[in-house]
Amino acid sequence: MDDSTHDVLIIGGGVAGLVLALELADHRRVTLLRPSSDDQGASRWAQGGIAAVLSPADDIEAHVADTLVAGDGLCDERTVRFTVEHGPEAITWLLSLGVPFTPDPDPDAGYPYHLTREGGHGARRIIHVDDATGRAVVETLIRHVEAHPAITLRSDLTALTLIGDINGHCRGARCLDETGGLQALLAADTVLATGGASGLYRHTTSPHPASGEGMLMAAELGAELMNLEFQQFHPTCLFDPDGPPFLISEAVRGEGGLLLNAHGERFMPAIDSRAELAPRDIVARAIDAEMQRTGTDHVLLDIRHLGDAAIRHHFPTIQAHCASRGLDITRAPIPVVPAAHYSCGGVATDLTGATTVPGLHAVGEVACTGLHGANRMASNSLLECLVFARSCAADLRTPRPAATAALLPWPHGATRLPQEEIARLGAAMRQVMSARVAIVRYDEGLDEAATTLARLSDDLAPRIASAAPDVALTSLWQALRLARLTVACARARRESRGLHHNPDCPHHGDAVPRPSRIHLGDLGRE
Repeated sequence: MDDSTHDVLIIGGGVAGLVLALELADHRRVTLLRPSSDDQGASRWAQGGIAAVLSPADDIEAHVADTLVAGDGLCDERTVRFTVEHGPEAITWLLSLGVPFTPDPDPDAGYPYHLTREGGHGARRIIHVDDATGRAVVETLIRHVEAHPAITLRSDLTALTLIGDINGHCRGARCLDETGGLQALLAADTVLATGGASGLYRHTTSPHPASGEGMLMAAELGAELMNLEFQQFHPTCLFDPDGPPFLISEAVRGEGGLLLNAHGERFMPAIDSRAELAPRDIVARAIDAEMQRTGTDHVLLDIRHLGDAAIRHHFPTIQAHCASRGLDITRAPIPVVPAAHYSCGGVATDLTGATTVPGLHAVGEVACTGLHGANRMASNSLLECLVFARSCAADLRTPRPAATAALLPWPHGATRLPQEEIARLGAAMRQVMSARVAIVRYDEGLDEAATTLARLSDDLAPRIASAAPDVALTSLWQALRLARLTVACARARRESRGLHHNPDCPHHGDAVPRPSRIHLGDLGRE
């Protein structure tokens, strides 16, 4: 194994990782691991935009209040206020880098850039780049990262595990290069920006979703995980069983899109007074229930009434993509289905991204800051990436004394597990998670999921120690254990709240709600 020493190691190159690298590189040298798969990750596919108080007609308190309502009693109000208050300056920073946000053509508009509205928001506060915000932001950030002399960008390495020492500190990461060679990257500080865990499910809104690898890497070093049971399903993913996943932005409903069942009837007004603009958990459950009631595998999202010009103006990316799949959304409604989208839980961190493991920070979807509570409000995700990456950078600008304790060994062998077997076990895991731990969960189904996942884990565990380092196998082993931790959190929450809806306990509990907290070692106490 080849060893190298680094100052700050960032694992993951979505918006959070890129922002952190740029904000830190004027103070310390940065090594950024950004595999090619990051180009298909969640950041690039974020269509709607970034929520921030930018209009004179909006205010901080309103954004805070809307976020708290969407989070269904589990948001950390201090974190919410911190995030919202730092949102406007983060947008100003992006503008200074040249992100081409869509201007507002109205000369009387109170803000020069167009602001849209999405579910859960009481005002227009979503700044965007047409309907491809994530792609525009990522491409702008990458240009600056590639030009910065203090940032070393590595696309040839995939992190497998974190390196710990005998004092419980994080000391970097073990990686596999493109030739299959092992490399140990020792670092003074390590930051996870690896994304969420929607890849634990069969249907997702991302072509290459993370499966919680970073969360489990942190847990292996003893980090605390929080709120894993709150997995958000985006209400509207394009329904096309024969094609790749494609997100239909929340902004489509924000601009007036209507949800219809198979009979062409609206169903949201009877469920919530906000109708199509209700928070995502409500809309996703309503769609799921309507599909079950009508015996169909999708519903319809209709924007034909907006007219050709408005559709092409507001949603050029969505319109073009649907056209490439044979669907003219100016003439026909869009078939949609809920799909796993965003993990509200993750590695527990403070306001600087620090985890419970010294030397390890986490930013973006891999982290659980307390902002989202039991349900993330639309477009607060990129906001969180920006605010916490900048906060983390401020915390890391002053180097800490280098750790010198002995490193923990990393046992591994040379046995190769067939890729077909890895694929089979992964498919079995995603099947049970989708069937039993998705939008609606029952006690019996959660028990079944726990048993099935334990059996899959027990089947794989004896082979891990003797297995040769392998990206797919390591990812599977991390995903399996994270899935088990997720089910344990869901079984322990004896109430329905936010994204966790269990008809066997449909109401909120009487006690003040508290976040769920779990460690990897808790699996042995089930």
